[in-house]
Amino acid sequence: MLANRSGEDLRASDLAHHLHPFTDHVVLAAEGGPRVIKDGDGIYLWDTEGRRLLDGMAGLWCVNVGYGRKELGEVAHQQMNRLAFCNTFFKTSHQPVIELAERLAALTPEGIDNFFFANSGSEANDTAIRLVRSYWAAVERPQRHVVISREYAYHGSTLAGASLCGLPGMHGVAGLPIAGVAHSAAPYAWAAGKALDDSAYGREAADALEAKILEIGPENVAAFIGEPVMGAGGVITPPPGYWARVQEICRKYDILLVCDEVICGFGRTGEWFGAQSFGIAPDIMCMAKGLSSGYLPISAVGIGTRVAETLRTRPGVYSHGFTNSGHPVAAAVALKNIELIEAEGLVDHVRDVAGPALARRLEALAVHPLVGQVRGIGAMWALELTSDKATRAPFAPPGSVATRVRNLCFERGLATRAVREGLVFAPPLIITEAQVNEMADILTSCLDTAVAEL
Repeated sequence: MLANRSGEDLRASDLAHHLHPFTDHVVLAAEGGPRVIKDGDGIYLWDTEGRRLLDGMAGLWCVNVGYGRKELGEVAHQQMNRLAFCNTFFKTSHQPVIELAERLAALTPEGIDNFFFANSGSEANDTAIRLVRSYWAAVERPQRHVVISREYAYHGSTLAGASLCGLPGMHGVAGLPIAGVAHSAAPYAWAAGKALDDSAYGREAADALEAKILEIGPENVAAFIGEPVMGAGGVITPPPGYWARVQEICRKYDILLVCDEVICGFGRTGEWFGAQSFGIAPDIMCMAKGLSSGYLPISAVGIGTRVAETLRTRPGVYSHGFTNSGHPVAAAVALKNIELIEAEGLVDHVRDVAGPALARRLEALAVHPLVGQVRGIGAMWALELTSDKATRAPFAPPGSVATRVRNLCFERGLATRAVREGLVFAPPLIITEAQVNEMADILTSCLDTAVAEL
């Protein structure tokens, strides 16, 4: 189907015609173009030069069942031949989207029984903003429109999603963040100089949300949105008691709680959803990535009883949606993906095998001269690097050593990601204990090389 073009030819064409997301194109051109990935199987990728990479990031936190799953391709083929497209506008539906909504209702926390479908995590979080504002308007309290997110949060790259982000780099376009979005402090124990298991800090970090609510005025706040574990911000893992206190605050001020499960969902934390790992009872859940293991673009917003019943029973059109909302092929693939996760016991595998193996090997690196903190849960982990373990000081310039270690990892066959002065890992959920050891051995060798260079 595709011509067998050389890597050199493809890189030249890419530089001439392709604008990449989150990329400095001057640097990309200076480096001769991108690495061109040709094949994937299990937890491994191969580029056009034949080099193998252990994918320590599951693509972008998404390829939960691994690469090369022919079952998913076969389902897509069958559904394309039967019904390639059907919109869900105009009082129309189809079997794959109906069955996917039904299946998600059985998997998500109690009360999350209604689902709106989109194509990405960004679109799901946009939808969440519309839902919470529509809800408050429907109950005749439209002044409640402000959505509170957190510093270091990542909720997407659309105008609304980027506004929810708590990463300054996401606000580099004029007009961002949009009006009606605020940010409170994150439960970032490393940056706060606290221990990960400090429950007193868990309460303190959550109390920052209450302070922000009081600053804005509770009567103006529509919702709080948070990732159970803050993924793209650096796998910021909440300290004990944090989420319990956040929920207490939301209930106190009658504020809707939106749980962004785009990264954490579908087994990543060792439960089906991060909400279950941390005892969160959300009003709205946003999910994507692992919903189809990245095989096709699809996202979903789970809507709790309070919001769903209000919007279902009030007259008027809910004027929101996308051409591909509930696309039949994507929905069919998502259903099969969920079936694979269940049939292969991948949630249990993360909880009982892969997660403990990752914890054991990565936590052992806490004694390494470069490593200040190791944190994570299930199959999502981070190493925070430091020039001084006592003061937690970053290297100069900040991020330089993490970037160097990341580059070494790629050179030696491990795909990872640098976030500030940290390295993050989220391999496919199918990773075995032997493959965890392979990953950790490559990482250790790269850390050792970086120490020698410093």
